[in-house]
Amino acid sequence: MSAELFNELEGRINSLINVVGELRLENDKLKKENSRLHEERVGFKARIDEILKKLEGV
Repeated sequence: MSAELFNELEGRINSLINVVGELRLENDKLKKENSRLHEERVGFKARIDEILKKLEGV
C-alpha cells in the first residue's frame, strides 16, 4: 500500500471517530430529553387522575 492509501484510511478513521463522538453526545442529549418528557408525562397523569377522582365524587 502506498502512503496515499494510508493517509486516506487515516482520514476516514478520524472522520468516523468524530461521527461516533457526535452521535454519543446526541444520544446523551436525547436520553435527558426522554427522561424529562417521561417525568412530565407522569406529572400530567397524576393531575388527570386527581381530576377524575374529583369528578367521580360529584
